[in-house]
Amino acid sequence: MTEVPGLDVDGLARWLDSAHPELVDGAGPKPAEADGAAGAADLAEAGAGASDGGAAPHGIRTLRASVIAGGRSNLTYRIDGARIPLVLRRPPLGHVLSSAHDMAREHRVITALAGTAVPVPRTVDLVDDTAAGEVTGTPFFLMERVDGTVLNDPAQNAAYTPAGLHTLGIELAETLAELHGIDPASVGLADFGRPAGYLARQLSTWRRQYDASRSRELPGLDRLQERLGETVPDEGAGADAAGSGIRSGIVHGDYRLDNAIVAGPAGAPRIAAVLDWEMATLGDPLVDLGMLGLYWNIADIPGGASVAASSVDPAAGYPVFDELVDAYAARAGIRTPDLGWYRAFAAYKLAVILEGIHVRFRAGETVGAGFDRIGELVAPLAEEGLAHAAKLPASTAGRI
Repeated sequence: MTEVPGLDVDGLARWLDSAHPELVDGAGPKPAEADGAAGAADLAEAGAGASDGGAAPHGIRTLRASVIAGGRSNLTYRIDGARIPLVLRRPPLGHVLSSAHDMAREHRVITALAGTAVPVPRTVDLVDDTAAGEVTGTPFFLMERVDGTVLNDPAQNAAYTPAGLHTLGIELAETLAELHGIDPASVGLADFGRPAGYLARQLSTWRRQYDASRSRELPGLDRLQERLGETVPDEGAGADAAGSGIRSGIVHGDYRLDNAIVAGPAGAPRIAAVLDWEMATLGDPLVDLGMLGLYWNIADIPGGASVAASSVDPAAGYPVFDELVDAYAARAGIRTPDLGWYRAFAAYKLAVILEGIHVRFRAGETVGAGFDRIGELVAPLAEEGLAHAAKLPASTAGRI
């Protein structure tokens, strides 16, 4: 058996041969292409680094696999040797939080968005039957790998002009507005979530996730959780409480620059694909804008630059976050929203996510390197959230 962590490459080769012979008959890129294939392989820079690859003989070719993002979310693997370059997604190893890492949901939303103004990879297949046990031991899905680069390091900015990076940042915000403008029913996602009561339900969900991951005292995070419950926007108002005029839409759940593949020349880079839809649902779209703001300015949070990868640097040409908000509002045709609660919630949500990863790392259940310091960012994130929450009025909806 040939394996990389969490993936039996022999099993994948057998499954591909049976389920998708069109991908393997005489398959495999030309030798000159195999080692230099671009695209989502650059995700290695965004995650915890690539593991040593595994290879399985397959017909006249060799199927190769390597981890290209590991542990912070669903595991992502680069698959080479098939007729087209592929990416495989599966849940993380070991303990996973309730309701998280649902392969069918992620596959469904990516498939639904094909052909819209939001660029996504082309999905190939979702596997959640006995075949999954032979390949990963869990459900998984395959999609085509998209050519381009994931920007997650300031050193990468030298490959682009300042004007190009500024335009890229604006496009990122406009693409988010395009996502939020899609009628879920028009793409078969009318039942993908429950928009009513979304904010209160999100807060309750992440409170449960936090409780499931508790392993140490985090008083700042406890205070932030309480403050968010006291100030949650009124039920029925949704994003209208922030003055936006938007009530509900498709929510990505983790929208940021390094969850996109960037392609194009130095002076005109573009968003080639939006990745990592595992937390997508229907709800208040401003949650995405709040999360984008957190990641856009993550380097300003103590320890943020060393733990959370980001290439964003206004000195390199990127717009400041207020410009992204204005671009989003202009594309969406709404008033510029008040993001105070959403910025506080974003900090809380990321802190809970990182605390869960910290617990998995301590239990030896993460794949790849770079997780030893991830728990150090939890307390600073709580303080960041408290700074936003301190300015909020109490909710008239009552305490959550």
